Amino acid sequence: MRFEKWQALGNDYIIIERDALPFVLTPARVQRICDPHLGIGGDGILHLEPADEPGFVARLRIYNPDGSEAELSGNGAREAVMYLKSAGWTDQRQFSIQTAAGEIRPTIHDERTCTLDMGRARLASGDYPGGADDGLGEIETADGRTWRFQHVQVGNPQCAIHVPDADELEELRLAEVGPGIEHHPAFPNRTNVSFFRALAPDRIRARIFERGVGETSASGTGASGAAIAHVLRGGDSPVTVVLDGGELTVDVDESLLFTLTGWAVPVYAGEASPAFLADLEALA
Repeated sequence: MRFEKWQALGNDYIIIERDALPFVLTPARVQRICDPHLGIGGDGILHLEPADEPGFVARLRIYNPDGSEAELSGNGAREAVMYLKSAGWTDQRQFSIQTAAGEIRPTIHDERTCTLDMGRARLASGDYPGGADDGLGEIETADGRTWRFQHVQVGNPQCAIHVPDADELEELRLAEVGPGIEHHPAFPNRTNVSFFRALAPDRIRARIFERGVGETSASGTGASGAAIAHVLRGGDSPVTVVLDGGELTVDVDESLLFTLTGWAVPVYAGEASPAFLADLEALA
């Protein structure tokens, strides 16, 4: 089982081509591969296979470290895009890939950076079935806190929460407050959570809690959800989103079509040992 480890703003994924796998990926196998002590270690797995429709370079499937499958990841998609180009799947700088969230169309700028055309965000979706058309809502969590938020569907569900005070935003204990929002009954498919505040009309600071992951140094879809919420509040686009791992740029138009620009780089390539493969094959 050959693989490559890539990272984007500290958000690291294990990239595996389908033909390099001697078995199918199950939740238990994903968990073991992503385990930092018992496996390779990473924020998830990017599984690449040939496309099943004409006009696409590949199909991308994204697995969270808890074994669940994600519809989309902005950082993961950038890593997969840059890998496809470097591994020779395509020699084009513009192409399309399939994801569970639909078509993603990247434009590669150089050896590190690309822009992803992410499609159109939605404010109403089945991921927040009780929500208003504008996506604005309010929930109370078990700890008694009330959270006002902007629901945004950007390929996966985002709950963007504006925190105007700088100290409050930085002092939030995401590991404590995140799960109560992620698993709230208002979100039947769970939700990612972005806490953000404005630094300037076109610049925001954001902290991200991802479903199936927890607090993360960077999230492309999380940054997109926060940026779109900021624009809906009257902010300017494109928006620079300052994350713990670095900065991403999100461009949002009046119809909520948006693009995501950032970098992704390889860390190392490797091959699983026979002993590790035997352990994985023994898992259901």
